[in-house]
Amino acid sequence: MTEAVDRVRLAEISEQPLDVAAVHSAVAADGIGGICLFVGTVRDHDRGRGVVALGYSAHPTALTQLRRVAAEVAERFDAPAVAAVHRVGELAVGDLAVVVAVATPHRDAAFSGCRALIDELKATVPIWKHQVFTDGSDEWVGTP
Repeated sequence: MTEAVDRVRLAEISEQPLDVAAVHSAVAADGIGGICLFVGTVRDHDRGRGVVALGYSAHPTALTQLRRVAAEVAERFDAPAVAAVHRVGELAVGDLAVVVAVATPHRDAAFSGCRALIDELKATVPIWKHQVFTDGSDEWVGTP
């Protein structure tokens, strides 16, 4: 697993706006034939309800968990480089919430690895979303 940890080129939880180009640069290399990026943005609705505000909070262990997930994906898909960044704090509609990238010699593994990385991140990394709806109600998503 140590080798897989070395393949995690970027893993961050940030209060600052996310930079897709920085994530791409973190995984780009001469031997890479395919880079798959996923960019998650804040949308103006959720399950038919209008969203007016959204905030993300992270548990103190979230960065450690994010690195673990990224290393596991690197190992499982034999990816030379992976990256994952997630935003915390108050975000506006259209802001970038998460950017992940998986770089592999061939495209199939890049696509599969990228999907696994975002799915595992969302399922296991303790980052919680607080949504406020147009009707004034709110909800927390992803809390234990």
